[in-house]
This record gives sequence, structure tokens and C-alpha cells, in this order.
Amino acid sequence: MSTIAENIAKVGVRIREAAQASQRDFSSVGLLAVSKTKPADAIREAHAAGLRDFGENYLQEALDKQALLTDLPLTWHFIGPIQSNKTRPIAEHFAWVHSVDRLKVAERLSAQRPAELAPLNICLQVNVSGEASKSGCQPEQLAELAQAVTQLPNLRLRGLMTIPAPTDDVAEQRAAFARLRALRDALNLDLDTLSMGMSHDLEAAIAEGASWVRIGTALFGERDYGKV
Repeated sequence: MSTIAENIAKVGVRIREAAQASQRDFSSVGLLAVSKTKPADAIREAHAAGLRDFGENYLQEALDKQALLTDLPLTWHFIGPIQSNKTRPIAEHFAWVHSVDRLKVAERLSAQRPAELAPLNICLQVNVSGEASKSGCQPEQLAELAQAVTQLPNLRLRGLMTIPAPTDDVAEQRAAFARLRALRDALNLDLDTLSMGMSHDLEAAIAEGASWVRIGTALFGERDYGKV
């Protein structure tokens, strides 16, 4: 097996064991491979090892890789901060967007989604840790934003996403993810998605109900940001 294939197998074991520990169905946790800064060949290798969903943070890098991988049946997720002037290519080239945090962006994505494509799956990013450096709407703004997004015609609001403050304390990890779950449940909308958990804290995220874990380093190794 290649290194990527071996890593995918190891992460799969972690997901399965975390799901079992929480008495959850393993199949209810999706593995989103975060391929930012990694070449198209790495995505091709991951696909050969069974992965189908790939998350990208940088738009032009993602579009370049998509053009090289049109022969593969991949599902593309945009997971990075969104500038208003970049919404059209996101609406045109992705199936999921995990990082919507303001209504203006949602409105543009809806207006620019091609009519022949299925509605764009949307997660609202919430800043559960209150970090000034992090994207995401504030928890107290979430209900109004969610209600507005549900009214947009070419979007399907699926759930919430967060990137909490990093910590090695498992109790703190779980507390942050539990806040996101509670926020979703309080909306009383038909939402099925919690996008939360990365390489270092996926077990805590799964324990609190993650439906997508966004894994990069544990699959592809450390990133070289000089290549972005």
C-alpha cells in the first residue's frame, strides 16, 4: 500500500473505533479529505484508496486541481473563508460549502448557482470559541442567518461547521463540539450535518455527533504552504 492508502486505513480505524465508543453507526461519519496544498496526484491516489469527498480552502488552487481530475467522480467541498467576489466559481464548481458565515455570501451563492445543478449544500460556520482571528458567525446571530438561508432557492441548508480553538484537552474539545450540536438542535430545522473535527480531535468530534470530519494532515502529511 502507498503511504496515503495506509493513512486512510489508519484514519478509518480511528473513525470506526470512535463511532463504536459512542454507540454510533460507523457509516454515519463521513471522511472529508482536506487536500489543500497537496497536488492532484495525491487526490488521485486517495481516490484509488476509496475516498470520494475532498475539501479545499483556496479557490484557484482547487479549480486548477479540478481541471486535472475531471475523469474522476469526486465530490468537491469548499471549506475556506469566502470573499464576496469569489462566490460565482464556488457556486459553479462545488457540491458543498462548509464556510458560509454571512447572508451576503449565501445570497450570491444562491443567485450564481447554475440552474442545471442540484441545490448547493450549505453549512453555516459558527465561531463557537469566540476567537477574533477565526471566521464564523457569532452564536447569537445564527438563528436569524439560518432562517434567511433556508429561504434562498438554490441552496440546501444542511447544518453547521466550526473550527474551535485548538487544545489537547479532550474535555475542552468535546465541550466546543457539544456547543455546536446544541446550536444546531436549537434551530429546530431539518438539519442533518455537523462538520467538525480534524486530525487531532476527530474522536471528540465523533463523540459529540460529527457527520463530517475534515482530515488533512493525518491523510496527506504536513502541508507546505509555500506551494500555495
